[in-house]
Amino acid sequence: MSGAGGGRGCGSRVPQRAPWNLVAATAALCLVSATSVWTAGAAPMSREEKQRLGNQVLEMFDHAYGNYMEHAYPADELMPLTCRGRVRGQEPSRGDVDDALGKFSLTLIDSLDTLVVLNKTKEFEDAVRKVLRDVNLDNDVVVSVFETNIRVLGGLLGGHSLAIMLKEKGEYMQWYNDELLQMAKQLGYKLLPAFNTTSGLPYPRINLKFGIRKPEARTGTETDTCTACAGTLILEFAALSRFTGATIFEEYARKALDFLWEKRQRSSNLVGVTINIHTGDWVRKDSGVGAGIDSYYEYLLKAYVLLGDDSFLERFNTHYDAIMRYISQPPLLLDVHIHKPMLNARTWMDALLAFFPGLQVLKGDIRPAIETHEMLYQVIKKHNFLPEAFTTDFRVHWAQHPLRPEFAESTYFLYKATGDPYYLEVGKTLIENLNKYARVPCGFAAMKDVRTGSHEDRMDSFFLAEMFKYLYLLFADKEDIIFDVEDYIFTTEAHLLPLWLSTTNQSISKKNTTSDYTELDDSNFDWTCPNTQILFPNDPLYAQSIREPLKNVVDKSCPRGIIRVEESFRSGAKPPLRARDFMATNPEHLEILKKMGVSLIHLKDGRVQLVQHAIQAASSIDAEDGLRFMQEMIELSSQQQKEQQLPPRAVQIVSHPFFGRVVLTAGPAQFGLDLSKHKETRGFVASSKPYNGCSELTNPEAVMGKIALIQRGQCMFAEKARNIQNAGAIGGIVIDDNEGSSSDTAPLFQMAGDGKDTDDIKIPMLFLFSKEGSIILDAMREYEEVEVLLSDKAKDRGKNPDMENEEQPSSENDFQNQSAEQMASGSQEVDLVDEESPEEGSSNSHPDSSSPADRDSAAGGPPSEQNSHPTESPEPTRLDGECTDLDNQLEQQSDTEEDSNPNVSWGKKVQPIDSILADWNEDIEAFEMMEKDEL
Repeated sequence: MSGAGGGRGCGSRVPQRAPWNLVAATAALCLVSATSVWTAGAAPMSREEKQRLGNQVLEMFDHAYGNYMEHAYPADELMPLTCRGRVRGQEPSRGDVDDALGKFSLTLIDSLDTLVVLNKTKEFEDAVRKVLRDVNLDNDVVVSVFETNIRVLGGLLGGHSLAIMLKEKGEYMQWYNDELLQMAKQLGYKLLPAFNTTSGLPYPRINLKFGIRKPEARTGTETDTCTACAGTLILEFAALSRFTGATIFEEYARKALDFLWEKRQRSSNLVGVTINIHTGDWVRKDSGVGAGIDSYYEYLLKAYVLLGDDSFLERFNTHYDAIMRYISQPPLLLDVHIHKPMLNARTWMDALLAFFPGLQVLKGDIRPAIETHEMLYQVIKKHNFLPEAFTTDFRVHWAQHPLRPEFAESTYFLYKATGDPYYLEVGKTLIENLNKYARVPCGFAAMKDVRTGSHEDRMDSFFLAEMFKYLYLLFADKEDIIFDVEDYIFTTEAHLLPLWLSTTNQSISKKNTTSDYTELDDSNFDWTCPNTQILFPNDPLYAQSIREPLKNVVDKSCPRGIIRVEESFRSGAKPPLRARDFMATNPEHLEILKKMGVSLIHLKDGRVQLVQHAIQAASSIDAEDGLRFMQEMIELSSQQQKEQQLPPRAVQIVSHPFFGRVVLTAGPAQFGLDLSKHKETRGFVASSKPYNGCSELTNPEAVMGKIALIQRGQCMFAEKARNIQNAGAIGGIVIDDNEGSSSDTAPLFQMAGDGKDTDDIKIPMLFLFSKEGSIILDAMREYEEVEVLLSDKAKDRGKNPDMENEEQPSSENDFQNQSAEQMASGSQEVDLVDEESPEEGSSNSHPDSSSPADRDSAAGGPPSEQNSHPTESPEPTRLDGECTDLDNQLEQQSDTEEDSNPNVSWGKKVQPIDSILADWNEDIEAFEMMEKDEL
């Protein structure tokens, strides 16, 4: 996600038809005046240090871009672990993630304007020639309309914008004659059939060659799209219209935005995550600022900036007021229900909301931007990267990190607005973490699991389009950039569009279609064209004073529910019932459940089912307590289900030239040395003979003192382990015999024993899918000796000597998310049964849950690698330390209740009664029967 390149993006109101010099002047005024306020605070960074970091960013970009051009081009993206290109249809499908790939050299197009920002004008000229010579937009492939718009159409328009700028300067691109613009226009016409719906909302996918609905198109049957997918078109489509004079593009994008505005929930002024493109009905009724909605809000504000249409600003302000009223719970941003916005829809946040502090800077609302950014930074300092999702008490919910740039973007805008050198130090941390944990010999690899440090074989195009752009601009001085970035606005993919488009080809009617506003707090609009004396009080330590209370928010987190409990104690009221304390035999607890709208049903098979109907709660506060209770119950239930599961392990290549930079995700074994309890095993690898390891090895001298590689199949895993152990191996890696298998597309599993006593197996055993295993095998073919480290998590990168053992972080509990339909209707249900977790077999199941889309949309599937070992929930602590006493009171109360009921214990595995044991299996028949009874 991105914000305005500077100026007008800070929210200044400029007359619709303001002359360009006035627009530019206002743009410069907002940021320059804001920046000049900060003259003290954190220790200033020297110009030499800033220049060193800027040069480091340039070298990192060269490493990523150079490896893409050498090993992947003309493919869409680079696979940095296997050093080859990712071509649609030639690799195992990753689902919706692959919809960004259209066989149109995606990374090259997405990187065009980055080359100019980084002052690589010769490389830019070469890249443009390659695009014009090699790229074909008429491929028979189904692509995402959203991704193709922001990455390819935006990339072509950004490249065109800077090509004409360079041509005007007279040194480069003198041969250029709007060729990129003509390609953009061709692509724009290919996307237009997607808008052929009654609502004007586009289909989510289109075939570049055959369009929509034709038999050959293989698309056009979808009914739903995400709000961001339909609402993130106006900048690119309007720019295309303004550049070419073809008004149809802007007209279609405006119609889609108008429809979304009309379909907002009128009482809350919020929008849902997904909408039916034919009827306009909300399909998912939860609302936030992260995946699925994010760039819709961003483009409302920026459409006003670029096009000068007041209606877009009015709509944004209306939505922003609702966001700050319901979703913002500083420093958190939590999803709510659009019809019941006082009820949280989730207890976790996704990484895409990291763009929002940057948007708040453009709005001019600095304080909450600083707070949320600082919270996110604390999460990054704990995990090295921002996990795809994390809970309200800052535990990992989804562990991947695909090198997203949104946090770097917000860091850049906060620095531009405050001039506080603290944000330069934040940027320095981002650079160090990328080089230390994500850098591999062929580029930068996404993190498959931030807890173990394992890699995924992907380097998305947005990494080059956005990350390096924002990091370089963060450290660059004005004279380091060959053009004035304040003259441009950044799209959500950080592509540059010139602000002078606001006065070009204005043939689109700008009638104000905004209506039916609710009464808003006038102060919400006072931030437009902010007065820096209001934004930044004369205290030069203003931003630091906001950040300081949040310094320990992650390590000493106190969930919001606990804070409310403490406040209730102070007011004399009883605290809300916690799931960990609940006892079905306690009449008082049953009365509290009833008050919270939670029903308890005894089923014939001995189970107890809990169902919540928020509408039956005594008050909205009680309904909120009930929702929190149900979410806690689900988490506890999920935790017990996973008691036999183990987290993934890591195989790290530490020899030359890898030096620990390549980390492979491995599955553990139910036998042998437990790497989570013992020191890691390090050694050179050697292939066993026979390769399947199913009989006595014929090459014991080759594997003696080494880590043996063996192929899966033909015998039990434990038998393979015994054979290589008898040959003197210090560890074993089993490589899948299913060619092409990968942890990217298949769930990890634990290698099971053979039904016999396996205590005789003392060496560690790990499992690699074929794709990850081939990386080691290829390295053995290229280099004489390959040394690896088997561990529970990756160790420090770039260190050839023995690596220091690192403390393993607490494993995280992933809990299942209720369906959006259930939550929107205010009802949830949980079944409680008395069962021990089943013994693990050869594979583990993974709970389904809706995940944030791999980019800005929310249509992505659940991450398959979530397989974490449960631990006791960390004791929450208030920022000021007061939460400790509160927890003691809760624990004392719980202990007292457990003592009085020796057969009942929720948090411990002591013979609980039939009615209080956790299992997440909905009993549909009982639920429907209860609904009929209520009717």
